[in-house]
Amino acid sequence: MEFKDYYKILGVDADASEKEIKSAYRKLARKYHPDVSDESGAEEQFKGVAEAYEVLKDQDKRAEYDTLRQYGGERFEPPPGWQSAASGASGGEYEGGFSDFFENIFGQGGHGSQQGFSRQQFAQRGEDIEMGLSIFLEEAYRGETRTITYRVPSFDEQGQLSRQTKTLNVKIPAGVTSGERMRLQGQGAPGIGEAPPGDLYLEIRIADHPLYEEEGVNLSLALPISPWEAALGCKVTVPTLDGRINLSVPAASQNGKRLRVKGKGLGKAGKRGDLFVVLNISMPQSMDSEESALWQQLSEKSSYNPRENWGE
Repeated sequence: MEFKDYYKILGVDADASEKEIKSAYRKLARKYHPDVSDESGAEEQFKGVAEAYEVLKDQDKRAEYDTLRQYGGERFEPPPGWQSAASGASGGEYEGGFSDFFENIFGQGGHGSQQGFSRQQFAQRGEDIEMGLSIFLEEAYRGETRTITYRVPSFDEQGQLSRQTKTLNVKIPAGVTSGERMRLQGQGAPGIGEAPPGDLYLEIRIADHPLYEEEGVNLSLALPISPWEAALGCKVTVPTLDGRINLSVPAASQNGKRLRVKGKGLGKAGKRGDLFVVLNISMPQSMDSEESALWQQLSEKSSYNPRENWGE
């Protein structure tokens, strides 16, 4: 009896991780699945892939198989007295049809049933698809419907991987934030057999805005004001995503002071964030002689020293 190299069948190394083994199996199972492949011998290839995965996905079976690899060869026989500890295991994904090699190692109880291989009983859920969706801040605030086009992996009649273009209208709910993931059930890759399709996940990416910056569900807005407005206080008109509002700047405001406007940020209704208006005191780029004289008078009359106790 020839030794079966399950690692070679799946095209992975002997130290492959569970994730690598699963990925290799999914690729080959799709390629040779009798429902999608017209290749000669595809069903036998598929059964071989299924058998290899049945062993390597199970830690106990894989450990026993690795132990027996030292006895591998064209005329393989299990060592005298060999009995698999996994021979009574059940619940495999495939029904019967495994090789004599498999039965000699794990016994007839090494998989779920003895009813023979059945393509109808194999089903594999379609893969999930993830993609980014860039939107404007105004769209995130109010909600929007977008038409997206994306590529869905599928398999042709020869079992070869191909991609189909899919178009979908997506309703973006009001209040979404950057990094938020939207799940569109059943809009991923199609399943095999009677298995359902995968899902489509959209990661929201809000484009940079010329005025606002995101701070989670909050927004911030830099407001330029003059030194005298900061000193004396003033009323200014401030833009928000809902329209312009009047805002009072208190007297003696410092540069960088944050004024909070409730409910003008992002987020869902009832849990909307706030808008923080950040004061940015701006000096004039040039002054005439009269303006300079006024600053000089202020300098002479004021006792304020911003560097008092500084550097001590």
